[in-house]
This record gives sequence, C-alpha cells and structure tokens, in this order.
Amino acid sequence: MNQLSDRLNSLSPSATLAMSQKSAELKAQGVDVINLSVGEPDFNTPDYIKEAAKKAIDDNFSRYSPVPGYPALRNAIVEKLKKENDLEYTAAQISCANGAKQSVCNVILVLVNPGDEVIVPAPYWVSYPEMVKLAEGTPVIVTAGIEQDFKITPAQLEAAITPKTKALILCSPSNPTGSVYSQEELKGLADVLEKYPQVIVIADEIYEHINYIGKHQSIAQFPEMKERTVIVNGVSKAYAMTGWRIGFIAGPEWIVKACNKLQGQYTSGPCSVSQKAAEAAYLGSQAPVEEMRKAFERRRDLIVKLAKEVPGFEVNVPQGAFYLFPKCDSFFGKAAGDRKIENSDDLAMYLLEVGHVACVGGASFGAPECIRMSYATSDENIVEAIRRIKDALAELR
Repeated sequence: MNQLSDRLNSLSPSATLAMSQKSAELKAQGVDVINLSVGEPDFNTPDYIKEAAKKAIDDNFSRYSPVPGYPALRNAIVEKLKKENDLEYTAAQISCANGAKQSVCNVILVLVNPGDEVIVPAPYWVSYPEMVKLAEGTPVIVTAGIEQDFKITPAQLEAAITPKTKALILCSPSNPTGSVYSQEELKGLADVLEKYPQVIVIADEIYEHINYIGKHQSIAQFPEMKERTVIVNGVSKAYAMTGWRIGFIAGPEWIVKACNKLQGQYTSGPCSVSQKAAEAAYLGSQAPVEEMRKAFERRRDLIVKLAKEVPGFEVNVPQGAFYLFPKCDSFFGKAAGDRKIENSDDLAMYLLEVGHVACVGGASFGAPECIRMSYATSDENIVEAIRRIKDALAELR
C-alpha cells in the first residue's frame, strides 16, 4: 500500500548521491573504485577555520541562533560581497541556511505558485527541476549543447519567457559542465530580462572561487538586475566545507524576509558552530582558497588533455568548477558481450562495474548524451581513472 504524498512520488532521487552509494557498496566488497561521481573538494577545511570552530565550542556557541544566522556572520558576508563582488547589501538582505542547497530551495518555495514556470538552462544541477516540482511549479528546460559551451543565448532565453515565467535559475560557474558566463554574456541575458520585470533570477554562485578565467562575474552587477536577483553562495566549495552546511542568499529584502519566515517554520537557523567557522572563513586569509583553485586548474588541464585522447569522447574545456562533461553518445548502441549501452546511465554503470570508475550519467542533468566526471581528486587518480575508462570503452563494439 503506497500512502506517500503525490509531492514525494513526483520527485526523482538524486542521481549523484545514488552513484556515490553504488560505488561505496563496491568499495565495501573490496573493489578498487575511483570515485569521480561526487561534487566535493578532496581537500581538508583550512586550519584557521577549524580553530574558529573549536573556539566556538569552548565559548559555548551551542544555543539557537537567529533564523537567518548570527549578525556577525551576515556582516562578514556583507563585507565579502562588497570587497570581492563590488555589491552593496545590508545584513537584513542576507539569510543563512543549511547549505546553498537549502538556500536555493527556500527561494523557489517562497516565489513559486502552482503552475508558475521556472526557466532552467540545461545541462542543470540535478536538484533544480526537482525543487521546482516540489513547489508545484513547472520547470521550463532550455538546452545548450557542447557546441555552445553549454551556455544559453539571449535569444533562447527570450523564446522561453511566457506570462507564467516567475524565475530563471542561473548557475555560473556551472555544475555539471564547468561553464562560466562572461560579463558580456550575462549582459546579453540582462538586456532580455529587463523587458520582463516579473522574472526573478536565482544566481547560484557556489563555485565562484573555482574559476580559471579571472574575476567572477555576477548578473547582480547590472543596476537593472540587482533588485531582481537573489545570489546564492556558501562556504562548501571554496573553503572545502561541504559537511559544515552553511549557505546564504543575498537579495531583495522582501524575498529574504520570506525565506526567514519559511525557514523559521521548518529548520530554524543553521548550526551555530558552523556559522562561527564560516565567519572565520570569510574574514580570515583567502590564501588557501587560491591554493585549492590552482590545484583544480592543474587537474582540469590534466583531465582535459587525457580525455581528449579517449576515442569517441567529445570534450570541451571547462572554465570553472571541477567537472568535465564529455559528450559520449557515440557509444550508444554498442555492446560488450551481452551488455548493451543504450544511454549515458548504462554507460556510467558499465564504467563503474567494468572499469571501476564512478561517473554520473548525463540524463539527470538534462543532457542524456554526456557523462559527468568530477576531477576533485588526486592527479594520480585522474590518470588511472582515464586509463581505466579508455580500456573499458575499447571493449565496446
């Protein structure tokens, strides 16, 4: 007897978490699996941040915080936005949550009514369309292929806008593609959006600091967009703090107040100790962030070079984040023994079970012709993983 809600039954499970679990099961059986499926820096949280957390425990930061987070953390975020992004916000325009994932979901839940449309450029992060469905909205998928570096054009955006459009979710640098929108490209999108004042932009900038082309650009920099943009960011990727669960939004006060009201009813403020750690991350030395960025850039160069040598892969050069998203549909319809590859999920499962490398099929990212590989792992693992992938693919006929 299925008594689950329609809301839950309409959701798809997270493909990235499912693949991670499957690879963990194989590892538990003693199989040497290289995991390229998880979107997580492989570095440890910098020491000065850990010290701040230990001090917070000793100083008894163990009680409920205000729902949007401690004023000290929100002020540190205000400083960060001013210094790094040249954007002016007040602490009242900041709300902290249990990771950027909750931040995105909060904004969608406070804005979207049943039947409202939310434009989601594809390839997209797996959770965006599911969050829109959770709010009983309709995800409107706009597809950008590898030939346009997985970035939508102003013309594509305009064609997707209808009177029902409530929001656009823009992720740059992107998960799963690593694509980064330039200032000129963002200006092109802003020029279109200027004509449609009812559309709010949810700008997911969690990969801001993992960028190989210079200064991060935010769509909030354009004066006509600032009051219609909600920036989502957090400490997880830049400071290797995925498990600390601190994300934030910066945006119009009416949206921030609504998110506080929502969060006040279902989670309250995020972890008190993690907030003190995040405050230290923003106020302390940014040298570790740059060290990690350089390491990711070196690995990007390595994995692109090696993946380009894999026959049948079509590879572009990602400009940020830590993902490679090769087009691999040339293998669809091929087989090894009685095992046939029909789609990218089959291919990912084949690479896991035969090549012992965990990747994620592109279908759940809205790009069924691709697979996602995370290169947030050691150079040695990257070299060995691509060797295994090449060998496994060579078996397909």
